[in-house]
Amino acid sequence: MNIGILGPLVVRSSGGDATPSAPKPRQLLALLAARMDEAVSMDVLIDEIWEGRPPASAVTVVQTYIVRLRRALADALRIGSDDVADAVLPFTGWGYRLVSGADTTHDVKAFLRCAELGRDALAAGANDQAAVMLRRALRMWRGPALAGVRLGPHLRAHRTHLEECRLATVEQRVEVDLRLGYHHELISELSGMVLQHPLHENLHSLFMVSLYRSGRPAQALSTFQKLRKNLRDELGIDPSPRLNNLHQAILVADPSLDAEIQSRLFRLELDLPSGRVL
Repeated sequence: MNIGILGPLVVRSSGGDATPSAPKPRQLLALLAARMDEAVSMDVLIDEIWEGRPPASAVTVVQTYIVRLRRALADALRIGSDDVADAVLPFTGWGYRLVSGADTTHDVKAFLRCAELGRDALAAGANDQAAVMLRRALRMWRGPALAGVRLGPHLRAHRTHLEECRLATVEQRVEVDLRLGYHHELISELSGMVLQHPLHENLHSLFMVSLYRSGRPAQALSTFQKLRKNLRDELGIDPSPRLNNLHQAILVADPSLDAEIQSRLFRLELDLPSGRVL
């Protein structure tokens, strides 16, 4: 079975797609897929779908959705509904669990594994290997996480965390590209990213380095000034010492800026999780 939530929800096997089109059953399956191999309580399922305002029939409605999902999974897997109830989507006492099999692929698990390998290679200075693994991780994204799925509180939290993981992986890939000398190529990408994340210090620092190495020190300094203004206007704080050190290095044309990124200045502060994402 192929499970995908890094984009539109995908739950399919050789027998076809088991993803329902109706919004609430789709939402229910998405939460079970996001928490693959974990027991999800009836209370959590009800809260996800109705957000604290469940009807009196909520338990019965969820049970009806589960029956429909089991039928769809049975068709996709080409097995009986009873087998699905026993081994694929069993009742756990007061909830349900979507169980992975030996042949199950899950894009989140694959993404996190590749990102972890890329991060380890980056830390070890194996830049080419890091670039391969980080790009491989990011190619697993087919669009915004859980696109097309109605989101309640639990799926919203899950999607936010996944998007943070994705951004951290992009940052690490950018760092590798800078180490490999692709500063010119990064300018366009990073200029858009700092607009999307006007308070994100690490993205600004990477943008400043790419500009400086591309012969645009004035734009690098202007980027710092915009960040400082944004931080003061929005949060009432100044840039961190790390950013101030980079700013000073650009002002004096510190030769170290032309070398590989220094870990003391650009080490990523957001680590990817290696396990569960909720």
